[in-house]
Order: sequence, then structure tokens, then C-alpha cells
Amino acid sequence: MAKVGKKYAESAKLIEKSKLYDPNEAVALVCQTSKAKFDETIEVHVRLGVDSRHADQQVRGAIVLPNGTGKTVKTLVITKGDDKVNAAKEAGADYVGAEEYVEKITKENWFDFDVVIASPDMMGLVGRLGKVLGPKGLMPNPKAGTVTPDVGRAVKEAKAGKIEYRLDKTNIIHCPIGKASFGAEKIQENFDTLLGAIIKAKPAAAKGQYIKSCVLASTMGPGVKVNQGKLG
Repeated sequence: MAKVGKKYAESAKLIEKSKLYDPNEAVALVCQTSKAKFDETIEVHVRLGVDSRHADQQVRGAIVLPNGTGKTVKTLVITKGDDKVNAAKEAGADYVGAEEYVEKITKENWFDFDVVIASPDMMGLVGRLGKVLGPKGLMPNPKAGTVTPDVGRAVKEAKAGKIEYRLDKTNIIHCPIGKASFGAEKIQENFDTLLGAIIKAKPAAAKGQYIKSCVLASTMGPGVKVNQGKLG
């Protein structure tokens, strides 16, 4: 059995492994058990009763968390034209350009950014990056609002704490919802916003129980199981 650290062991004592906690109890516990020396990220892991192999059972979207993520987001905007370039810069984009950045990523393996935003007219160019951006979850997508003519707005939303949620191959959504230092109230607001969006995105083709399980955890802390019956 893997050895766990002293702080983890102390935190684990506060959580009943088999218990399903009400959402507000779970949020309070995960904040209480975040004891690392750095400001831990709080994450939500939601397993859904869908099959991601079928196109009509995909669950994907993006929302702006009311209290942000606590992370400084670096944005790369791939666009052309004075209006769009100026709008992106005024909104606070870290990098704005076109071919030169596509080349930098391709030739230099450069990834000093967290979000890529592209105007629709640039998708032919951005498409060349699919093989490198796709596996990292960085490929711009209209559903996530990262392919848009309004690049300035997209930059502002990314900086404000916009997150993308999508199923992985095991039908689980993993999302950060803030830092432990936010406190339970702000984490709860972010949690409710994310879960509300996931519930709203339920595919018509989904049958049976939609939310199979939900776990909250901090970067270094133990998971806290949420009573899925109290969600939505």
C-alpha cells in the first residue's frame, strides 16, 4: 500500500469514505482538508450516465465561473485585421498574431499559453495545429466560445475565469472550480454554476440516471463524495 503524508492522513480522518455528503457539506469539508503549504486547487469530478462514443451523447460546453478559477490565464489570439487585433490587445490578450504564432508552435514546440482563441477566418490556418493542440485540449472550438469573430469578448471571458467542461473517454468531467483560499461560499457558488451547466447540457439521448457520481477534491487532499441525489 502506498504511503500517504501526515497531512493527508489527518485530512482523511475527517471524511467518512462511504458517506455521500450534501453539496454544502462536501464543499466545506474539501476546503477544511486543504492543508498543503501552497494554495490548492479545488476540482470537481462528475461521472455521467452517458456514452461519449456516441455523438448524440456528448456533453460539452463552457461557462464563466462567478468567482473565477484563481488562476492567471495566458491567452493566445490568432486573428488578422486591425479591428480584431486591437480588440484582442485592448481586452488584455497576452499574444496576438497569425502565421508567426502557428509557426512558433510548430517549429519551436512553444506552449506558453493556457487558452487559444481564433476568429473564424483563421480556422484554415489553425487547423494545421490540430495534432498538437487537440491532445492538450487547446484546440479552439465554437462550442467553447473560442472560435468567434468577437475575440475581445472571448479574451475577457477567459481572463475572468471561463472554463470548458467536456467528457473524457471514461464519461467523466474533470474541472477546477477555484482555490482553497476562496473559502466555502465562493467555491459553492462556482460549484453550483458548473453543475447547473452540466445538468442543463444533458443530451436528449441520455437514458437512466444522468449523474452517476460526483467527487470534490483539492490538489493534495482526499476526495469527498457528493450525494448526487441532491444535485439539480
